[in-house]
Amino acid sequence: MSDDRNGANEANGTDERENDGQRFDRLPATADERVVAGRPTREEVVEWWAERYGVPPETWDGHTFWEKGKGKIWAFAGDLVSPNPVEGLGLRILRARQEHWKPSTNAVQRFCGEATKNVVFLDGEEADRFVRGEDQELERWDGDWGYLVAAHEFEGARESIGVGLYLHGELRSTVPKGRQEDLS
Repeated sequence: MSDDRNGANEANGTDERENDGQRFDRLPATADERVVAGRPTREEVVEWWAERYGVPPETWDGHTFWEKGKGKIWAFAGDLVSPNPVEGLGLRILRARQEHWKPSTNAVQRFCGEATKNVVFLDGEEADRFVRGEDQELERWDGDWGYLVAAHEFEGARESIGVGLYLHGELRSTVPKGRQEDLS
C-alpha cells in the first residue's frame, strides 16, 4: 500500500482523495498538501487552539492529527501509516467542518490546562451545576460568545472541567450525559 498521506492507494487502484468515514486519514500538514476538499490541516487545527484558547502550539508536538467521519478530529501521540482502518486512534479533540468548531470535553480536560483565552472560571456551585449538565445564567462573562473552556479551582489548582456554550448571558453545559456527575 502506498503511503502518500491522503492520495491514491496504488496497491488496490482506489482513489482515496475523498473522505471515507470508515477509516482514519492523517490531516495534511498545510493547505498546500490538502487533497481532500474541506479537510482541515494540522496547521489550521494548531492555530485554532492557539487563537481560540491560547493553547501553546508546542502542546501538540509529538501528536499526529487524524480525521474519521466528517470533521471528527483525533490526536494521537505517535505516528502510523495513513489511511488506517482501525476503530479508535488516540483522543477525539475536535469537531470541525462546520461553521463553529467545537472542542471535545476530553480535549479540554487534557490539553487546556495552560489555556489563556475564553476560559470561564466557575465557583463551587456553578461548577457543580455545570458538571451535572445544567445550563445557567452567567451574566458576568464579558468575553467571546461560543464554546468556552469551563474551569474550576480544585485544591488550589485550576482544572479545566469541560466545554460550555455561552450565548445571550447563559452558559450551556455540553458535558455528555454519561459523564455528568455531582461534585458535592
